[in-house]
Amino acid sequence: MKVGNVDYRSPAALPEIVPVFPLPAALLLPRSDMPLNIFEPRYLAMIDQALAGDRVIGMIQPGDNAGPCEESVGLCSIGCAGRITSFAETGDGRYLITLTGIARFHVTEEIEGDQPYRVCRISAARFGDDFADVDETDVDRDAVLQTFREYLMANDLQADWDSVDRASNEILVNSLSMMAPFGAAEKQALLEAPNLRTRAETLVAITELLLAREGDESRPLQ
Repeated sequence: MKVGNVDYRSPAALPEIVPVFPLPAALLLPRSDMPLNIFEPRYLAMIDQALAGDRVIGMIQPGDNAGPCEESVGLCSIGCAGRITSFAETGDGRYLITLTGIARFHVTEEIEGDQPYRVCRISAARFGDDFADVDETDVDRDAVLQTFREYLMANDLQADWDSVDRASNEILVNSLSMMAPFGAAEKQALLEAPNLRTRAETLVAITELLLAREGDESRPLQ
């Protein structure tokens, strides 16, 4: 798998120690792009350090010792490593970057140091399939699109259907998963889905549940 100018062919291609960016309800997935607006001094320093090195950082959700986030370090145990593939300075102290997902990882330990941001030792050994071509044939594309249409209608939103129709199953499922306005637990479930088919099924199930809740809340009291 090529990300930017680098080929990542196996878990061994990832650095063992990476800076991590804890961001609630944020989701980065392999081969998907995440735009980020960096303005906090500690994360500006993190980006500077990453650009001076291998350009890899880990996106991860903060842990709250509940649900999928039960690590003692206060981070979810599973995140996704990404490479900085686009970078721009704004002139007012911010960085605009694009992070392209490489592979998911498991946090093995947090590394203490004097840097202002958090650093973890990681392993992608459990996620070797992230480095291989994805099987898109098992995805129920019709179910994903139907649920997407229902969500748009319920929220009076529009979509660029020409772009949707051209998107591969992987791009469609991952893009919707990343953009969906779900909470931390739902985003983590999408991240940890073992394959694209399961992620698509999880996306449909979560969206249907959200629509059902919204429908119940909109019903007038009897």
